[in-house]
Amino acid sequence: MDHEKVGPLDRALELILSLDAMAPAPNLPDQLNGLFEDLAKPELDEPLDVVEGSIWALWCSHPDDSAVQRMERVIGGLAQGRFDAAERLLDGLVRDYPDWAEAWNKRATLYFLLDRDDESVADIEETLKLEPRHFGALGGFGQICLRRDEPVTARIAFEKALEVNPHLDGVREIVHELGAEYRPVVN
Repeated sequence: MDHEKVGPLDRALELILSLDAMAPAPNLPDQLNGLFEDLAKPELDEPLDVVEGSIWALWCSHPDDSAVQRMERVIGGLAQGRFDAAERLLDGLVRDYPDWAEAWNKRATLYFLLDRDDESVADIEETLKLEPRHFGALGGFGQICLRRDEPVTARIAFEKALEVNPHLDGVREIVHELGAEYRPVVN
């Protein structure tokens, strides 16, 4: 196996395996803690889309209104396939707000869509360093691993995403297809 190709995945996997010992960045909204506690329950008090939507909304929020406006333009640009404009905005966001996990995650998503996997993995790492509960980044890393024919590493990432959000039925199906029923890792 080409070490250059595997290197970024190995580094990210090492980070993923250490996420349980990491705390979310102090700048993340406090409301996230309660939402993640709710999300971990087998039976949710509110509909899943409400809980997940609240988490995503808080991840996309920022105290600087201009940052939020830029992020909204990024999200629109990604949805409309305007990747060059989205990349310029995201480069500015990660430069201006390097402690904003969702700016890194959105750029990782853009890089994934552009098949720029090494850059995507690097931004996933930055996302997870700031928000170790980011099930979207974990799932994105798993998808990159699948694309690179690394099913074992993909399964580890998907299982970690399920530890954070056990309601990701599509991810659970992928784990099952990879040859293992999902069962929480006992620490």
